[in-house]
Amino acid sequence: MDASNLQSVGECLWEIPRQGAMRVPVRLVLGPGMLSRAVADRAPEQAMHVAELPGIQVASLAMPDMHWGYGFPIGGVAAFDAEEGVVSPGGVGYDINCGVRLLASGLDRQAVLPRCEALVEALFRGIPSGVGAGGRLHLSASAYRDVVCRGAAWAVEAGHGEAADLECIEESGCMAGADPEAISETAWRRGADQVGTLGAGNHFIEVGTVDAIYDEAAARAFGLALEQVTLMIHCGSRGFGHQVCDDYLGVMQRASRQYGIALPDAQLACAPLASSEARRYLGAMNAAVNYAFANRQVIAHLAREAFEGVFRGSRAAALRTVYEVAHNIAKFETHRIEGRERRLCVHRKGATRAFGPGQAEVTAAYRDVGQPVLIPGDMGTCSYVLAGTAKAMEETFGSACHGAGRCMSRTQAIKAARGRDVGRELERRGIVLRARSRETVAEEMPEAYKDVSEVVDACHRAGIARRVARLRPLAVIKG
Repeated sequence: MDASNLQSVGECLWEIPRQGAMRVPVRLVLGPGMLSRAVADRAPEQAMHVAELPGIQVASLAMPDMHWGYGFPIGGVAAFDAEEGVVSPGGVGYDINCGVRLLASGLDRQAVLPRCEALVEALFRGIPSGVGAGGRLHLSASAYRDVVCRGAAWAVEAGHGEAADLECIEESGCMAGADPEAISETAWRRGADQVGTLGAGNHFIEVGTVDAIYDEAAARAFGLALEQVTLMIHCGSRGFGHQVCDDYLGVMQRASRQYGIALPDAQLACAPLASSEARRYLGAMNAAVNYAFANRQVIAHLAREAFEGVFRGSRAAALRTVYEVAHNIAKFETHRIEGRERRLCVHRKGATRAFGPGQAEVTAAYRDVGQPVLIPGDMGTCSYVLAGTAKAMEETFGSACHGAGRCMSRTQAIKAARGRDVGRELERRGIVLRARSRETVAEEMPEAYKDVSEVVDACHRAGIARRVARLRPLAVIKG
């Protein structure tokens, strides 16, 4: 396709009308200057393929961080009728419930800068990271089942955190309907020792500081203030979730043929939501979602220990969970379509829930201002806190972007980083970096990502999430 197929239907909102086998149009959230890159990446073409799936409602959506993915574009959102629609692992992704937690301290930037390197060292030592890294926890069989059935609540009850954390996690840190019997032995084995570990790739821990406030009321509600030091954790379900996805792709390919579903792309393999195949996948997916919630909860607890160890005796070093969001997930939600409430299975792949003010699903402390939406940038720029809006509920099934979005493949980034010392470049910008692998640093160099401020601006101008605060990195830990 080319840009001539796109029609402007609102500020930062573009539409590809129905054509061919598409059941609904495609809608893209894109800011000025983002259109040509999105078209060249072919993410809109993938969104057009998604629009052909049975039971899809209103539109196939893509957020401004969109880029090519497996089946669905990363940044893709699609909602399917609970009775007539389908579920597709390609619409969830391999790293099930990859997500972000933001914690805030009572420390300010000036208090942390002299001890920043010691803090980074404590975090790096205390939180296992890297490809295949195992953690400190050695779970019994019954505890492991509790992890996948109860998520973050298991971690809190096991002494890894505080009950107050659960109030500030999407779904309170647990998705109902996890089915341990739907999980393969390989998945169990891969996840056995990885609870409380960061992993590698684009996962990170970032110490930051609030350097801009855009919405004073929302920032107060979220407990954020200028110069305040924060901690952001970005990771998912590790090898456990990856294996769940891998296991069910074959199941869904067979199911697509069995149920006569015509696929424009084999990577969109799916099954009717009413089928046994869909029920088993959702049971296994929910287990991986809960694994990820537990993983981030344990990491947050380890991060608290690191802060308390470095700032010994300082009450200000205590970390409070601001919020935690999930990416890469499919969940049943009720949305209003043409004046009628409908139960839908909403796929968000590399997209963030962005529920607006007044929604019962938003924790009571934030309900008046809307759900916090956490948008990490790359390790050399900035991250943002936004708030969900009523318009997001109307236009995007309560969804927004999840990050900056890649503009280089990992292979391209490694090639572009040859002869450079990315760590030294960050150091010159006042950012402390610790990483297990130089290759990971090259893959994740700032130029590998779109401009996060431009991506956030598109969401803000489209009205699906409003800017609340900006965070600047002081230190980054990579696997």
